[in-house]
Amino acid sequence: MSKLKRLESTIQRTLADIIRTEVKDTSIGFITLTEVRLAGDYSHLTIFYTILGGDNKKEATRKALDRSKAFIRSNLARRINMRKTPQLHFKYDGTLDYANKIDRGLKEVMKDMKKED
Repeated sequence: MSKLKRLESTIQRTLADIIRTEVKDTSIGFITLTEVRLAGDYSHLTIFYTILGGDNKKEATRKALDRSKAFIRSNLARRINMRKTPQLHFKYDGTLDYANKIDRGLKEVMKDMKKED
């Protein structure tokens, strides 16, 4: 595993712990960090996440993460020894939503096929 991948893995675990234990914003629901991508120059960190709940919960979580960004970044800087603390960019990971949409479509097709038999 490359140095960058090891660092990303450490950052992901640390961020999950910070969000779970340190961030007190109740708007953040049950969140899962699915991936983090650190820029090669370590200046930007993109954090992909999923959240249980509907569109309202997703929007509330997005706003809460944006409000907490500076707090999360300072906690990350204290916990991980990096020369430069990257700017944080939170992005909702729609992969699960897309997979569920495909699954629903396949089930509908299968149901239609059974009706034809």
